[in-house]
Amino acid sequence: MKARYHLLCVFLFFVCETLQAQPAKVACIGNSVTFGWGLDNPDKDSYPAQLQQLLGHHYQVKNFGHNGATLLKKGHNPYYKTPAFQQLLLFRPDIAIIHLGLNDTDPRNYPSYRDEFIPDYNWLIDTLKKQNPRMQIFICRLTPIFTGHSRFLSSTSEWYADLQKRIEQIAAVNQLPLIDLNAPLHNRPDLFPDAATLHPNAAGAGIIAQTVYDHISGNFGGLKLPLLFTDNMVLQRDRYVKFYGTANAFQTVSIRFGNQQKNAKAGFNGKWEITFPARTASAVPETILIKSEHNSILLKNVLIGDVWLCSGQSNMYFSVKESLGGDSLVRVADSTRPLRLLKLKPFAETDNRSWTAAELSKANQLDFFSGSWQQDRSKEAAAFSAIGYVFAQKIQQEMNIPIGIIEIAVGGSPLISWVSRNTLQGNPLFEPAFDNWRRSDYIMQWCRDRADINLRNTQNKLQRHPYEPAYNFEAAIEKLAPFPVKGILWYQGESDADNAALYEKLFPVFVADWRAAWNQNLPFYYVQLSSINRPSWNYFRDVQRKLLSTVPNTGMAVSSDLGDPSDVHYKNKIPVGLRMAKLALTRTYHRAGLPAGPLFQSMKRVHNQVEIRFQYADGLQTSDNREITGFCILTNNGHFVPAHARVQQNKICIRLPEHLKAIAIAYGWEPFTRANLVNKDQLPASTFLEYFK
Repeated sequence: MKARYHLLCVFLFFVCETLQAQPAKVACIGNSVTFGWGLDNPDKDSYPAQLQQLLGHHYQVKNFGHNGATLLKKGHNPYYKTPAFQQLLLFRPDIAIIHLGLNDTDPRNYPSYRDEFIPDYNWLIDTLKKQNPRMQIFICRLTPIFTGHSRFLSSTSEWYADLQKRIEQIAAVNQLPLIDLNAPLHNRPDLFPDAATLHPNAAGAGIIAQTVYDHISGNFGGLKLPLLFTDNMVLQRDRYVKFYGTANAFQTVSIRFGNQQKNAKAGFNGKWEITFPARTASAVPETILIKSEHNSILLKNVLIGDVWLCSGQSNMYFSVKESLGGDSLVRVADSTRPLRLLKLKPFAETDNRSWTAAELSKANQLDFFSGSWQQDRSKEAAAFSAIGYVFAQKIQQEMNIPIGIIEIAVGGSPLISWVSRNTLQGNPLFEPAFDNWRRSDYIMQWCRDRADINLRNTQNKLQRHPYEPAYNFEAAIEKLAPFPVKGILWYQGESDADNAALYEKLFPVFVADWRAAWNQNLPFYYVQLSSINRPSWNYFRDVQRKLLSTVPNTGMAVSSDLGDPSDVHYKNKIPVGLRMAKLALTRTYHRAGLPAGPLFQSMKRVHNQVEIRFQYADGLQTSDNREITGFCILTNNGHFVPAHARVQQNKICIRLPEHLKAIAIAYGWEPFTRANLVNKDQLPASTFLEYFK
């Protein structure tokens, strides 16, 4: 198959000579997307017209798109019966680009004739080859259909996914090159303004044209590496070391790493991948030389160790220099220490202002985060996430191996913005969140109001923003995975605290989504919200506690003892970073000790006595050596009555007054609480509300 592609490439580069200086004829075969339906000037802006501009005068590109056409011969509007098809046969192209199948997802077509899709596609291929046996045929994966489509949930999304697989099968069986038109557009709903959400505007048609041009010419811009491959990087130890990127089609890429050199040839789509054996941790800096035929990249000062990703919203974004005691951390930052930082900074902050035209454009293009690996210097440490930095520093000291920490956080971002489009679209509960999201109750009012302020200067109804469903996954996480990491640190929820019930359903979906992106059951350690005088926060903290039992391989650090009654951005972040490190050291690195504070386990009631057991209860005590505070009795008339609690053999005992009809016990149930139960390591107990069974 590679040999076939190589011959294809040679043919394309020299087609002008073989045709004796006659332009190579390119036929763009398709439906309304190819035709340019909805464009003001299809003759100029359709993808075939833009492709002609890219290819130049050595090619003659013609548009054989027909609105509403189906690939299926028994479909409601079969392509082979259209005037466009007859004109195509007369054209006798040298190159054919086939993009058909979108209309075959119609209920008039797919349910009855799905099994004829592959035979009918093969018939079209064979018919074209009969016209010109030397014709080069390119099969295209379908451009996206977004959730605004009227049949998206009822049928279209599943049928569309099935046809994509069948198109891939057709290309493989016929040994024809496959151009993926979905990948460059699947995360650009802003380019599909029509009501059916399947017709791109002129800019979207331009991306299709550029993608087709890249594959015809084989010019993918030379040797390129993903965002994370820079000087000072840390590669994950004990896993295969995978390098990947793009180069021009069929170019040989070589990598010298350590005492090994390996080569690979970029495919027809420009993609290449080279894998080296797993390496143990090493603090000895290495250089990695990556070369193609005309380019080279030298990565310097590379270490092998553990890589952690810290993410979330503003309390994860909260920097070392802003934190209580952060100045002392900045002073002792040491570039010789094997600790490396990668801060992916947003192009525009979500603060209380209107964005500029440049910021709006960057958001739409998903070119919104930037950064490179840095050594542990004062300037870089000061600007880094306080929680992430303290965590990484502690793990590096305890494990004595290189640690890389990646920060990607967005102030105010809701959880739904961090989940992939495919996952949200495929879930009937969350798919409606895409519909007019700036007026949707899936997003908290504060987030919608702030987005409105940021986007005040745009006239684009489809303008992108980091609070939009799936945005941060598409602009950031999609570009990080599958770069190997050891685990995830997560601090987020302030922008979802008004709807704990929805968060309880979305969080497991979110964690599974990220684990699928990395294809690994990554440990996921998160911070429970702090305490503040906001009425819903005690309920939200309790939901976060309950998620520990429903989402496996997770851990939770409590921060309620550190909160500020009026400031969501409390300044004492160093203890939170240390508590997250405690979770990782005990759970991931299997060090002895208590991973977290006391966590409700069970409750036993005998007459008017209640005995409460906790996980991680060794040395149960109070943080201030005073009487226990924070326990309440919930009565059948809905009142929370303070309860007297005492420690007995690492359990909590509470006597229920006889005049009260108790139905539940709560701890730390005020939105702002200074409940004082801790274990021997001074780790605080979590908020909880538990009913008697």
